[in-house]
Amino acid sequence: MSLTVAPTTSIVAHVFAKLLHSRAVRVIVPVKSSRRGTPRPTIEGTKAVAERPEAGVEIDVVTGGLLFADLVFSGLDGLPVEGEEVWSRGLTTSPGGIANFAVAIRRLGHSASLAAAIGDDTWGGWCWAALEREGVDLSRSRRFPGWSTPLTVAMSVGHDRALLSHATPPPVDVDTMIGDPPTSRAAVVHLGPEPLRWVTTAAASGALVFAEVGWDPSQNWTPALFEQLPVCHAFVPNEAEAMSYTRTTDARSALRKLADAVPLAVITRGAGGALGLDSTTGETAEVAGLSVEAVDPTGAGDVFTAGLITGTLGGWPLHERLAFANLCAALSVRRAGGAASAPRWADVRTWWDAVRHPRGDARLRREYAFLDDVVPAASDNPTT
Repeated sequence: MSLTVAPTTSIVAHVFAKLLHSRAVRVIVPVKSSRRGTPRPTIEGTKAVAERPEAGVEIDVVTGGLLFADLVFSGLDGLPVEGEEVWSRGLTTSPGGIANFAVAIRRLGHSASLAAAIGDDTWGGWCWAALEREGVDLSRSRRFPGWSTPLTVAMSVGHDRALLSHATPPPVDVDTMIGDPPTSRAAVVHLGPEPLRWVTTAAASGALVFAEVGWDPSQNWTPALFEQLPVCHAFVPNEAEAMSYTRTTDARSALRKLADAVPLAVITRGAGGALGLDSTTGETAEVAGLSVEAVDPTGAGDVFTAGLITGTLGGWPLHERLAFANLCAALSVRRAGGAASAPRWADVRTWWDAVRHPRGDARLRREYAFLDDVVPAASDNPTT
């Protein structure tokens, strides 16, 4: 099945909105910039980015929120109806929810710290072990006896999914678990109705805060959300959210208003791609879709954000940040699961080798030529 990668709601969006009024995910797709050919800042290989000594910095990226255990059924011919049983051709288990960010960041060679409540049950133990294997720092996460780890079952059919989730509010909120966050280069947050103390502290310590926002079930789209944006470096809503919160009628008008509030504004547009504006450099970029053989879109938006962070921390031009983020998201939908499908540098390298082949896509070779400068050798980083 060939599918153009488009923004997608995360596997736990509806649960997240009810419990934490937080955001899930989206996917995006690049590549056209108003500053094509701008000299590139020095680009460091992934290992250098991840391990570069920086005074006072303890971790590359910190994040916190609601974690889920995901069970993703793929290869379905249809969804079951009452009284019917259907069989899937694939089943993937994976930590999900906020864990998607941490794993995706880690697989791109950055250190990552995650603060999340995890139940002291079978699923919780499995998620904890899986995250430790990925190298995610869990020193600010906690396991709670008697509390069930949130769980989502996803059934992928055609271009979409059906979701069944269960979660109850965590015994302790994320601010309490994080306390004073570690000094970091970046932080990822799902904006809710109330500001989070740890985000303000992280920003004050020099972290670049990347923010997303969830669908407002009340349809009020309160502009009060903008009161939280001054501490954010980047804000990445989808097109409907951006226009609703800014009270505009088109994506470009919304982007201009968002750019007045944050240095980096990105709006995802489904099959139409994405728009971005970086006020710190004056760059604008407009992106289109990538066609891939899609299996499951779970977590692709979180993977996109991880790619965007990677390019931002590397000092890349805007169109390259969006292009790389889109590629990461596109690679992720070719496999089932959220965190489980997040690409490693080896996956990026394999794709790029195929594109560079004489029989590869000439347009993609031009648009992704920057990968020659940023894809590390296989031995550069153990996470590849």
